[in-house]
Amino acid sequence: MEKVVLKASVRKGIGKAAAKSLRKKGVIPANVYKGAGGALSIQVSEEDLNEVLHTKAGENVIITLKISGGESVKDKTVLIKEIQREPIKDSILHVDFNEISLTETLKVNVPLAAKGEAVGVKVDGGILEHVMWELQVECLPTEIPEKIEVDVSNLKIGDAIYVKDIAVPSGIKVLNDPELIAIIVKAKKVEVPKEEVAAEAATEPELIRKKKEEVEEEGAGVTEAPAKEAAKEQKETKKA
Repeated sequence: MEKVVLKASVRKGIGKAAAKSLRKKGVIPANVYKGAGGALSIQVSEEDLNEVLHTKAGENVIITLKISGGESVKDKTVLIKEIQREPIKDSILHVDFNEISLTETLKVNVPLAAKGEAVGVKVDGGILEHVMWELQVECLPTEIPEKIEVDVSNLKIGDAIYVKDIAVPSGIKVLNDPELIAIIVKAKKVEVPKEEVAAEAATEPELIRKKKEEVEEEGAGVTEAPAKEAAKEQKETKKA
């Protein structure tokens, strides 16, 4: 797992106004958490943070925070816990870090990547569907893989790779349900031409109308006979 150094300083101003002022200067407000204890408020350069995020490890990169500006504040080894982004511009608004120990296991999500081209896609025209894009694993911070690759070359239409089928490096424990499907090859859906759909939709009201008329005719036939019988009986009664 890749390790990087990120310079930081203790953050003095707290609140929305202070955070907004920092962001205008290209500085990102952040917090460092450790267990159930309180958070340490810090700030980091937006430019430096973006460089950290563009390593191969992505958000799972191990970071050594070199923190200045505080008494008895030591450097901290952290992982990114959460990044808050502006929804339209996608710019970073705030970052939360988790302090970790390199000798204790932790739980992280690792990207799941397909390797090769499935025969069900290449030959039979099927579609490779990622049901899962990440696996949750438990391991030491130094053993977090950048991604977990799965060979899909032999998959035919209808074939699937379950969590239990995925091989992971030694020292890594997969925490997902082993019976869950991770990747599957499905048959391509046959699209009905719009003209056929329109024609079918046009005939449905006509069929419904005809069925309604048939039901009404049958109902009339059923009620007509008893009516004739009643009239006949009434005539015979008068003659008598």
